[in-house]
Amino acid sequence: MTNIQIGYHASHEQFKPSQLTQYVIQAQKAGFTTALSSDHFYPWSETQGESGFAWSWLGAAMQATNLSYGIVNAPGQRYNPAIIAQAVATLCEMFPQRFWIATGSGQFLNEHITGEEWPAKQVRNQRLKESVDVMRALWAGETVTHKGLFEVYDARLYTLPGYMPSVIGAAITEKTAEWVGGWADGMITTSRPPAELKKIIEAFRRGGGEGKPVYLKVQLSYDNSYEKALEGAHFQWKNNVFPSSLLGDIRSPEGFDAAGKMVRPEDMHSAVRISDSTDQHVEWLSRDIEAGVSHLYLHNVNLEQKNFIDVFGEKVLPHLKSLSTK
Repeated sequence: MTNIQIGYHASHEQFKPSQLTQYVIQAQKAGFTTALSSDHFYPWSETQGESGFAWSWLGAAMQATNLSYGIVNAPGQRYNPAIIAQAVATLCEMFPQRFWIATGSGQFLNEHITGEEWPAKQVRNQRLKESVDVMRALWAGETVTHKGLFEVYDARLYTLPGYMPSVIGAAITEKTAEWVGGWADGMITTSRPPAELKKIIEAFRRGGGEGKPVYLKVQLSYDNSYEKALEGAHFQWKNNVFPSSLLGDIRSPEGFDAAGKMVRPEDMHSAVRISDSTDQHVEWLSRDIEAGVSHLYLHNVNLEQKNFIDVFGEKVLPHLKSLSTK
């Protein structure tokens, strides 16, 4: 069986960067081997209330730990892909083989700040593929001029990564999963029921992803009681239960809050795995591994991070790591 990597998700929308640095240090001590960072300009709600710049934080976090790190990024509008290529190359040079980037088509919430037109999904996908092609050419040491859905003129990186960084394709739907299979080095998606997850993975394999790794960001809520776990999930994550086709086009945290007003605590189970039982979380995560996931990134969506990290380090991670040896 594939060696399973279990990561901690560092949520810049919910915590100050200084807090997240302490959490990843704690996560490494608890047995997590990797970390995933979000890259947003806005949080998804006024209640979450943070929006640290992930690229500044990554250098500090990678220096403070020995974990491998990834980031989910949308090149092409808020960022020119040449700038992201430079950022990735610098981290890869400083911390060899410890950094990867996942690329997606983005959300209006974050990308609208440049004042540019928000393209249709098909156009955003085309822009994403152009971005990845440009970044890979720059990492290879080429001088790049590109005129398409964005422009790059006479760009060349002088500090190179020394190897070709992994580009993981972000996919929420089967259609996107099949598409990224043809060009990405792996796929990252979000947690869902086993049957749905298998369909996403099958689509990725069908599109060209056979033999490539599958990364999964798992939305969960764990606390010392079920009531606390449910309350914490609803307080922090109720705005995120809607389909990506809706969430992708909301402009502001206030807009997300307006949508979230309709969500009851009992509605949270469709988007978050809520339980105070570590055995239940082990069972859920084991099914993900059985479906073909090789990298799990655990996002405890409530605010109780320290307890989550310690308890999962003691009671959940050993069970999951034992599956790698079977």
